Amino acid sequence: MRFVDEATIYVIAGDGGTGAVSFRREKYIPYGGPDGGDGGDGGSVYLVGDHDINTLADFRHVRTYTADSGIRGGGAQMTGKGGDDLYIPVPIGTLIYDDDINELIGDITKGGQKIKVSQGGFHGLGNLRYKSSVNQAPRKCTPGSPGERRNLRLELKVLADIGLLGMPNAGKSTFIRSVSAARPKVANYPFTTLFPNLGVVRVGMNQSFVIADIPGIIEGASEGAGLGIQFLKHLSRTKLLLHIVDMQPYDGSDPVEEAITIVNELGNFSPELADKPRWLVLNKSDLMDDEELKCKQDDIIQRLNWDGPVYTISAISKKGTETLAFDIMQQLELDRELEQEQQVSPEQGETEENIETSNDYSPIDKPKKR
Repeated sequence: MRFVDEATIYVIAGDGGTGAVSFRREKYIPYGGPDGGDGGDGGSVYLVGDHDINTLADFRHVRTYTADSGIRGGGAQMTGKGGDDLYIPVPIGTLIYDDDINELIGDITKGGQKIKVSQGGFHGLGNLRYKSSVNQAPRKCTPGSPGERRNLRLELKVLADIGLLGMPNAGKSTFIRSVSAARPKVANYPFTTLFPNLGVVRVGMNQSFVIADIPGIIEGASEGAGLGIQFLKHLSRTKLLLHIVDMQPYDGSDPVEEAITIVNELGNFSPELADKPRWLVLNKSDLMDDEELKCKQDDIIQRLNWDGPVYTISAISKKGTETLAFDIMQQLELDRELEQEQQVSPEQGETEENIETSNDYSPIDKPKKR
């Protein structure tokens, strides 16, 4: 299935049902009076986080989603049935925008989270509502209000703890295969990775993190060259970036110049992304003997003027990958502890009226209609 991380859809909430004009007509009750009931409320449209969906591909085929409208009211004070709400499953990590005004509506960050994106219409009133001391036989009713209609833009940013950076063929896909159960395509030519891949790295009992691999970045990527720029946004949610450098590029290029290219393109794309914590990972150590490896490693660190964490690994033989995974897990746990200490208020957005959390998509039970 093709990876799709952007889509536009049109959502239509249900209209409210019209109220009824009716009068009670029974034997021996000549002046029964009005008994027209209200119409039903229109159904609303919700987007719901679903762990079983990974892309927005389904929205390329179906672009219009309509909730049920409310039913017209009836005599004998019968209220019309309300329209059923419509629940649309989306991947975790989906950002929802009103495409007409480019306004962010919400962000789906966990399974079962529901965000109302289109409000159903209010029911119309029956003539029973208009009875008064001066108007004993009203013949007035109101139509239901129309449901809200919206053009939505959906953007998917995968949820991962760790993001991989590097030139094409630097060994990112091989690395994610070596530390997780993910099986992205690996070959001896560049751009074998055409879309983001996610892998879960387990380092111990109840200890794991998610790592994201995106297509390699080349010079000029921030201006549209190559594939990586299309997917750099998927790294915006990560807490740590691993900059994987091929110490022995197949084309004989300078690994330091390639590393500098990555950093420059990252800064051109997003200064916030460039400011994220980044570890240097020197890959393909199995292609050199110990002496050559030490010289190469020192040369790269010195020329990059690197003062952060450095790891030397061989992704294909898994040498050094276990140590790196354990250190990443320790860093993530430390970051989580600091976040909990600094947290002084509950997450915003959880108490908003248009956001609900549930384990299923079942509409909230409504009062039974007569």
